[in-house]
Amino acid sequence: MDKIKWCLEVKNGIEIVKPNPNLAEAYLKKAEESLESMRSIKNKDWKISTAYYTMYFSLYAILMKIGIKCEIHSCTIEVIKRFLDNYFNEQECKLIEKSSKTRIDAQYYINRKISDNIYTNMIKNASRFLIKCKSIVSKLNEKEIMNIRNKIIKIKEKS
Repeated sequence: MDKIKWCLEVKNGIEIVKPNPNLAEAYLKKAEESLESMRSIKNKDWKISTAYYTMYFSLYAILMKIGIKCEIHSCTIEVIKRFLDNYFNEQECKLIEKSSKTRIDAQYYINRKISDNIYTNMIKNASRFLIKCKSIVSKLNEKEIMNIRNKIIKIKEKS
């Protein structure tokens, strides 16, 4: 089954709501706070979590600007991959996907080794990711927002 269709059907998956620029700004603020925490924390596991949440809250700000509510992280990432591919390249999508998996491994498992490469990549790119998402939030116009919303509504209607 198509991931977007699944996300539209599952509880807490994708839901079209009223676009909310105020919530978008609030999530960008949460992302900035996560980034500040990441910079001050020494523990590797918590640094991974705060780096991931810097990126995730940044993405969620974009969703709020568009009017998409989603409580399942993999669905949020799928929305970005499918409907904001003109803003995010394949490398950035892979970064957030790997970061999500790495955060889960670091937070929930004791015996999973986190590679230094992905760890360094997350720490190095969290700030850039936030800056990029801020730019997208400010650039998204009404026409683009409606286009994305309509694509999702059409998929929902077909299922």
